[in-house]
Amino acid sequence: MPVKVIEAKAVPISDSSEYVATLKSRDSAVIMPQVEGQITQIFVHSGDHVKAGSELMEIDPLKQQATVKSQESARAAQRANLALAKQQYERAEGLASAGVVSKQDLDQAKATLDSAQAQMDALDAQVKEQEVQLHYFRVVAPRSGIVGDIPVRVGDRVTTSTQLTTVDQPGSLEIYVYVPIERSSQLKMNLPVEVVDSTGKVLASTRISFISPQVDNTTQTVLVKARIANGNDSLRQSQFIRARVIWGTHDNPEVPILAVTRLAGQYFAFVAEPEKGGYVARQRPLTIGQTVGNDYEVQQGIKPGDKVIVSGTQFLLDGAPVIPEG
Repeated sequence: MPVKVIEAKAVPISDSSEYVATLKSRDSAVIMPQVEGQITQIFVHSGDHVKAGSELMEIDPLKQQATVKSQESARAAQRANLALAKQQYERAEGLASAGVVSKQDLDQAKATLDSAQAQMDALDAQVKEQEVQLHYFRVVAPRSGIVGDIPVRVGDRVTTSTQLTTVDQPGSLEIYVYVPIERSSQLKMNLPVEVVDSTGKVLASTRISFISPQVDNTTQTVLVKARIANGNDSLRQSQFIRARVIWGTHDNPEVPILAVTRLAGQYFAFVAEPEKGGYVARQRPLTIGQTVGNDYEVQQGIKPGDKVIVSGTQFLLDGAPVIPEG
């Protein structure tokens, strides 16, 4: 029976493991208010590009404005008291130099002036504090970027723990990979890491840049990080991905998937072996490793140089004469 064969060749195979990982951005800012209150205006929409300092939202400032005005009125009243205390001190100083009033009266006037000045300084500080607080009722972008989802609406009451939105800068991301403790001894800096999609296509390549010195007590895993560029924005912040950690490489032969059959959980392939001046098909049990494209990695059962039969295997029997064709 004529059969098509290929010669098994040893090729470099990556010793790798795939894990579900998370993408995180160091250039993503979560916007939360610094004061409590009711949202009165939202100036942006999700997806808008904003610059640093751009106004995003306003929280009702009326109560705070009233507080500032009250403090300013108190400061104005104290300024009048301070002016009066200065006049009284200057008058007492002139009378004391003329010997009309006692030194005690002069000291009393000086104490009154110092007290008025201290109260004035305290009110100045309070007004500045309340003005700074008033500034927080305008929520602004801390950096340039793209506005994310806005889960709040005008009229909502927010607290300092309410997330208003996010501002993200497109660019580099970090992969957070949690490696089981059994593999932790093989971890080392600069190990290759690949981001792959559901079909195994490599989306990005990088190397480990951080290995946590601690083990997560809950999952018994070790956190490793790797930075990746995201020039075409194909990946997203907080996205779950498949990360392939490549521990090393070794040489093993590969055979096409179509040349392999599976019976009762065991893999087999036919090899054309020379016998009595011709060739016969011999069925060999295989130990299969990784799937590489359309091929299987063979860990045992096939050696480099073996002629693996890739056609008509469903009609072959062990020991059947065959005519190999390239």
